[in-house]
Amino acid sequence: MSPIIKPTLLIDVDRAKSNIRRMAAKARQNDLSFRPHFKTHQSQTIGRWFRNAGVNAITVSSVDMAEYFARDGWNDITIAMPVNLPDIDRLNHIAKQIDLHLLVDSLSAVTYLTEQLRSQAQIWIKIDVGYHRCGLLWYNSEEVIELAQKIQSAEKMDFRGILTHAGHTYHQSSVDEVLRIHTESIIRLIDLKRDILDSGISTCSISIGDTPGCSLSNNFTGVDEIRPGNFVFYDLMQLRLGTCRYQDIAVAVTCPVIGKYPNRGEIVVHCGSVHLSKESLKSSTITTYGYLVPTTPDGWSSPDSSAPIISLSQEHGTIQMTKDMMRHVAIGDLVTILPVHSCLTANLYSNYHTITGKSISKMQSMV
Repeated sequence: MSPIIKPTLLIDVDRAKSNIRRMAAKARQNDLSFRPHFKTHQSQTIGRWFRNAGVNAITVSSVDMAEYFARDGWNDITIAMPVNLPDIDRLNHIAKQIDLHLLVDSLSAVTYLTEQLRSQAQIWIKIDVGYHRCGLLWYNSEEVIELAQKIQSAEKMDFRGILTHAGHTYHQSSVDEVLRIHTESIIRLIDLKRDILDSGISTCSISIGDTPGCSLSNNFTGVDEIRPGNFVFYDLMQLRLGTCRYQDIAVAVTCPVIGKYPNRGEIVVHCGSVHLSKESLKSSTITTYGYLVPTTPDGWSSPDSSAPIISLSQEHGTIQMTKDMMRHVAIGDLVTILPVHSCLTANLYSNYHTITGKSISKMQSMV
């Protein structure tokens, strides 16, 4: 095993596989199609862990990612972004090879696809149930029905249903608030589906996708499909929400100590925003970009709230420490940090390093 000499993304394989099995079991118990979002891990190897758990359909966030996973045998893929019209040539190419699902939320996109699609594609209408990122608002049923009718009449498009990501669950401060949004979102989609079916559209499925709601709730009445992604690793954001236990967090970053400053109770590590991202957790007293976590040969344990990462620049991270902790840390030591948001942290690395020293490759950035 080669020594760790720079910021390195660690993965606890057993925890990740356990997270996958648990969510797959929940989908089966609730008679849901399980189409996990692979943007979190972006790895063909990790994707195979899902396949071993019975998953046969996936979600991605770009055409690049769809191509990457299609090369590994995935042939039922949703690109969960409003369709990128300038990428129509690649969309047509991949639609010839797999069962491709696309998202729309505008008449202009539907019109363009009607004219330009050369192979059959499954089309979902993106619905905004309160997150206010993309999608048609849930109460604009006339606009949604108009799009559904145009999709249904197009030669190369099949209308599948309505899809949402209730991303505002990530910004709540309690389990009750997450569950309230989860329930509210489903009710809004069910009401919209009723209007769509009353208009004469023959079928309309409902797809939802946020990890907090899918992890915490056992009420999926009316839902046909779930698409969570972050659950494969979880993180400090999910821990604070009550979505997971610390034993479920499956990725961490280990990095070298490059500075020690007892007079101000801080150490500095070679681990900055290009290694952790700038995602943070805020309270009334502190903003933190991660927490130190004690490690053993078998992995890591509970994060230490007395050792927060209080500042990040591009390559540096500043960590507060108690005097007692400071006595046990030396320049050149390795320390391990749990990330605030595992999706963004994982995206910054070219591979994973297992706690047994093996390397797991992932998709390389195409930007």
